[in-house]
Amino acid sequence: MNARNDDSGNRETHASDATVEGQRAFFGRRKGHKLRAHQADLIAHLLPRLAIDITDPRCADLATLFDSPVGNLRLEIGFGGGEHLIAEARAFPNTGFIGCEPYVNGMAKILTLIEAGEIGNIRLFAGDAAELLAWVPAKSLARIDLIHPDPWPKRRHWKRRFVQDTTIAAMARALAQGGEFRFVSDISDYCAWTLSHFMRTSDFLWTAERATDWREPWADYTMTRYGRKAEREGRIAAYLIFRKTG
Repeated sequence: MNARNDDSGNRETHASDATVEGQRAFFGRRKGHKLRAHQADLIAHLLPRLAIDITDPRCADLATLFDSPVGNLRLEIGFGGGEHLIAEARAFPNTGFIGCEPYVNGMAKILTLIEAGEIGNIRLFAGDAAELLAWVPAKSLARIDLIHPDPWPKRRHWKRRFVQDTTIAAMARALAQGGEFRFVSDISDYCAWTLSHFMRTSDFLWTAERATDWREPWADYTMTRYGRKAEREGRIAAYLIFRKTG
């Protein structure tokens, strides 16, 4: 697993085939610059109230994770600074959101936003997205978002990319029929990689019918800081939506 280490963009937890003493290896750092005093306080006191403990049987019923009833559940993998996740949680107050992010500074940033906005429909997982996907009940999620993941450009590191046959199968198990996996990247090689992996599975259908369906953000998409930086630097992102077929 890894996290994108660019403070201007989103960060993603990554699956890998590598193991350490039977456990998945973690690729990348979990903490960057020193936290401010208030951020450290939020990590110590607010995060435990919002964190999902996959070893606690009481968390197995996802509907009980939230203070108020939720209509459906969504997951964002590697929320980085939290802009997209916060915007979605505000736009859909009756939906429960799970944000997965092992990077401590990203967790501190979103906790600050949650506190300031008094947002109650987000829960957080500070660990491996693959472990979280294996833990959630089958067909429990309505949507999974992966926004500007680390592309791992070197060939020897491709096994660290989140999109793999195994994680696609895990998402197919976790998503309800008609649920969606949404992927955004400005790295053409990773977009091609993602398309090729999804096109060889019968569990998902690529929803694009015309070029604008993947060249332009979907309606009400919240651009992240990394996305704006990519645009300024002339990098064009692809916006891919795959729908669970069964």
